[in-house]
Amino acid sequence: MSQQIDIAPVSGKGDLDAFIEIAFELNKDDPNWVPPLRMEVRELLNEKKNPFFEHAKVQLFLARRAGKVVGRISSHYDELALAQPPEQGSGPGTGNWGLMEAADEQVMAALIARAEDWLREQGMTRVLAPFSLSVWDEPGLLVEGHDHQPMIMMGHHNAAYQGWVEAQGYTVAKRLLTYDLQIHAGFPPLIDRIVASGEKSSRIHVRMVDTKNFEADAAICMDILNAAWSNNWGYVPFTEKEKVYASNKLKPLTKQGANMIAFVDGEPAAFMLAWPDINQKLVDYDGKLLPFNWLKLLWWLRNPDSLNWRVPLMGVIPKYQNSRMASQLAFMMIEYIRRYSVGRFDAERGEIGWILEDNQGMKAIADAIGAKVNRVYNLYSKTL
Repeated sequence: MSQQIDIAPVSGKGDLDAFIEIAFELNKDDPNWVPPLRMEVRELLNEKKNPFFEHAKVQLFLARRAGKVVGRISSHYDELALAQPPEQGSGPGTGNWGLMEAADEQVMAALIARAEDWLREQGMTRVLAPFSLSVWDEPGLLVEGHDHQPMIMMGHHNAAYQGWVEAQGYTVAKRLLTYDLQIHAGFPPLIDRIVASGEKSSRIHVRMVDTKNFEADAAICMDILNAAWSNNWGYVPFTEKEKVYASNKLKPLTKQGANMIAFVDGEPAAFMLAWPDINQKLVDYDGKLLPFNWLKLLWWLRNPDSLNWRVPLMGVIPKYQNSRMASQLAFMMIEYIRRYSVGRFDAERGEIGWILEDNQGMKAIADAIGAKVNRVYNLYSKTL
């Protein structure tokens, strides 16, 4: 007979420490799991520092068996997501869970059941999961691509979790794709011609994000993002505080030549961000910056000798979406970022995503430059 599993809310510093540490314990033997910085996880869960908590309610749970911590989960809902149209994925009555880790299927089942109970107590009627914590953090459960390390801000999960989650009655709501791209040799001739055509256009101007005026340019990118994604499945708007919070977090990763803003007729029309893959360094830190890892990381951030870069975000304002202008701007920004990362750092590969599986426009752009799907994440839905 299996031992009883006790699920209890996280209460106090000791429980929070245990909530963070169980991920390290359960994933320590997975060579492709990248230990997050403990301080970053702690800040993510800190309602005084993370502005997500200003419009969301979160409850963390720990699972124990015979007094030993064997799993964790967050259960939460976001008021901004509840206000979105149901056809965009969330909407009234839709709550979430995430940050799940479990020693075995029995533990996973108990954790999910408790998360669902909490959501029912809050008046939720449906679950969309996993989200850790929001769509802008690490959404989805990794179901393909366990054989290599994730890049910055992408999740990595035990391959067994897919079966354990689906056994609890969850069905796939959406699939998120990331694309691997070999960049050293350049793109096909057709892409070069499209870029050259854009460079001759008097209407188009593409420039680097100005790191000396980072706050202003970050605000431009965030405004484009809110407009560009407003009709996308899963969209939740950034608040003004979240814009500031995100720009402060991302500034150390922002290299001037790897982030672009495109203007059409003088109007901000699109942006694209690319970050060096900090996971290449974090894999050796075991989640700790002290005593000396912070110096190593700071030095690396100033001059990242990274062979891998990730494009996590891009957007085109609605008036140009689904047009030739949109694809032209995208190809120009991708090519400029490629030139910079290869020329400055001799980069070998990039990663684009995540991209919704039914986003035909972005998938067509990825296909045109020779990118191949390298990881797939499932988002699941269940009626409570």
